Amino acid sequence: MNSIFNDIKNAFNRRDNALNQLILINILVFVALILLRTILWLAQTDYFGTIMTWLSLPSNPRELLWHPWTIFTYFFTHRDWLHIIFNMLNLYWFGMLVQEYLGSKKVVSLYILGGLCGALLYLLFYNFVPFFIQRGSAEMIGASASVLAIIVAAATLLPDYTFNLLLLGPVKIKWIAWFLVLLSVSGAVGDNAGGNVAHLGGALLGYIFIRQLKNGSDLGRPIHSTWDFITGLFNRRPRMKVSYKSPATATTFSSHSGKPSQNEIDFILDKISKSGYESLSKEEKQKLFRASQKE
Repeated sequence: MNSIFNDIKNAFNRRDNALNQLILINILVFVALILLRTILWLAQTDYFGTIMTWLSLPSNPRELLWHPWTIFTYFFTHRDWLHIIFNMLNLYWFGMLVQEYLGSKKVVSLYILGGLCGALLYLLFYNFVPFFIQRGSAEMIGASASVLAIIVAAATLLPDYTFNLLLLGPVKIKWIAWFLVLLSVSGAVGDNAGGNVAHLGGALLGYIFIRQLKNGSDLGRPIHSTWDFITGLFNRRPRMKVSYKSPATATTFSSHSGKPSQNEIDFILDKISKSGYESLSKEEKQKLFRASQKE
């Protein structure tokens, strides 16, 4: 048992491990709910429904005022095996792409902002659109809005990147993203209408996030600092070490704005011409992307 807790703690100790941390949080919540449901069922009590109400996002604004934390907890909560498996697989596949090209923090930003944008659209539709008002009150759980934000972000960033799908073969991820968006549009008048509307909110956020990032604006800065604080609670603070390099030997390789210097870009472009784009390391791909952003 101690080894399990140590593995979990070690997963949160790494600051470049945000994607796995998000997946782990979802799995831990899912396992905890399974255990609680089993224990409460054996005890013949009906408290599990109350617990789910505390975690689910209500469509009624008055109920939301009494449970404001649900605007966050809903996108870490699942009840069905297929639901969490499908979401976590997509989160891993597309999250790895975003993490490779943009870094670990951007995955967290997209996940949380996608969930919040999905919640906002869900609440707006259930309180202002007649079709949804007639359906009455509802509750929503699941990370689908957050995951679709990451899928659309990856497709906006790398539209021609190809996945090899079972039975279909190579498919560009822009077509996968379009298929999932259209699936949500068609489902917005079905049994899971609220959930599909939330998916569209996440998709919209994913697209806007990448477009703004290319224009030099990072929508996720507030999320970065909050996530660093949370994961920092699991870290032991290392002792600060101070080193000094004389101006004669020190080399400034990146600009003060955080963008790579011209020497770095020339080196990366030369490497592409000799060995191709796939020969670049993760850091080199991130530098090339930062260099393409506007001031």
